Amino acid sequence: MKLKLDLHEIYNKGSEIDRALDAIIAEAIAKKAPLVEIIPGKGSGQLKKRVLRYLDRKDVKALYHRVEKDSDNFGRVFVHFQHGKAKR
Repeated sequence: MKLKLDLHEIYNKGSEIDRALDAIIAEAIAKKAPLVEIIPGKGSGQLKKRVLRYLDRKDVKALYHRVEKDSDNFGRVFVHFQHGKAKR
């Protein structure tokens, strides 16, 4: 199961972006989803930077296993989870 969050609709609404990111991370944990696909879009890259800063927060970083930037599509970020396993 892969969860998907498309940020195109709320790209200019800061607090909504953070709420959407909080919600998708919480949903991934609740449903034990191994992968979340976040689509900030290509644009200027500012939204992707914001997403990566969010994912780099210490409190958030503790919740997932790793982040993968899609090498084929600049406007896409994958967040991998390892539920119930110790982080390496």
